[in-house]
Amino acid sequence: MTLFASLRYPSFAFLWAGQTVSRFGDHLYRVALAWWVLEKTGSAAAMGTVLIFTSVPMLLFVLIGGVAVDRFPRAQVMFVSDLLRAAVVGITALLAFTNTLELWHILVASIVFGFVAAFFQPAYTAIIPDIVASEQRPSANSLTALSAQLTGILGPALGATIVALGGTASAFALDALSFLIAALCILPMLRLQPPEQLNARAQANPIQEFRAGLRAVVTVPWLWLTILLLALMNLTQAGPYTVSLPFLVKESLGDDVQVLGWLYSAAAFGSVIAAIWLGRKTGFHRRGIVSYLGLVVSGLATLVLGLAVPLPMLLLANVLIGASLNVFNLIWYNTLQEMVPNDLLGRVSSIDYLGSFVLLPIGYGLAGWATDLFGAAEVLFIGGVLTTLLALIGLAQPAIRKLN
Repeated sequence: MTLFASLRYPSFAFLWAGQTVSRFGDHLYRVALAWWVLEKTGSAAAMGTVLIFTSVPMLLFVLIGGVAVDRFPRAQVMFVSDLLRAAVVGITALLAFTNTLELWHILVASIVFGFVAAFFQPAYTAIIPDIVASEQRPSANSLTALSAQLTGILGPALGATIVALGGTASAFALDALSFLIAALCILPMLRLQPPEQLNARAQANPIQEFRAGLRAVVTVPWLWLTILLLALMNLTQAGPYTVSLPFLVKESLGDDVQVLGWLYSAAAFGSVIAAIWLGRKTGFHRRGIVSYLGLVVSGLATLVLGLAVPLPMLLLANVLIGASLNVFNLIWYNTLQEMVPNDLLGRVSSIDYLGSFVLLPIGYGLAGWATDLFGAAEVLFIGGVLTTLLALIGLAQPAIRKLN
């Protein structure tokens, strides 16, 4: 099998192309948003608040999204999601162009983004087995990660350049255009006949449907253990990395948005390396041990960000963070798609999403508060230590070590 084998399936090829463009826009938006909030407020707490307003709606509605994804055509759910996001970012760009954009506008946009993500993310995970054969799913998942990270190498650096030359409004507008292109690429999939079980489940009791998905999680130790540990790791790692890193650049690296773009791009480069390596495989051996070792490495690399090291070491640490986290993510997605029945995959994916990210808004808030109080370097160092310890606790569990 080659890395590009899954592109032989036209539906996946269109989906992948559209989402590649959309993810490119996402990277532009992330840099523009971070710098806009930084310049507008100068507050890490404000940055954390924006991220909380994105995360909470996603967490509130993701279980509903998972049930919907297992009841209705997944391509339709994704199509509507992309159109909604294009409209929201387009309005944000218009406000920015007219110099009327305020923090509360960003917060409202973040709420809509979070709501839409609650439906889009489970749909994307669950639709892959519908359109790609099992032996090509490692290729499909790796290409998904590869497109995100290849655009991530160019996106942050280009986004920083666009912000420096044309302002944040230009980056917002390009992101809106990327969502429209992604929606157009999903159009051919709307004609596909959905799996037969969708028609039957559309008449079922949604509460019973959710309970069936929950049973599928709590009866499998490796599944609920990982979801629990990921919830804690998002508190200790994702919160500090997302909120504190821009302020580390501002405090220690000369207040240069280009440096922030380089660090994001370094993490994306590491993810590309992992995606290319894993995308050539047809299966994964000792997947529990390998994936959790990736989490250990990511924790240690996050710890390094909090040390007084030169920029080349920070870039290397970001490469390791990107590579090690992508090793875990790709093995995890393939494991879900292989070991969870397809008719439960949307619900299990939504429970995984909720459980893994339920503490993330708290992590954003704590990271913002702690960064303002103690400094970005201290927050990243402590977060890295705690993340490493959590990964080692997971690695010590027999259910994880025996996952093969």
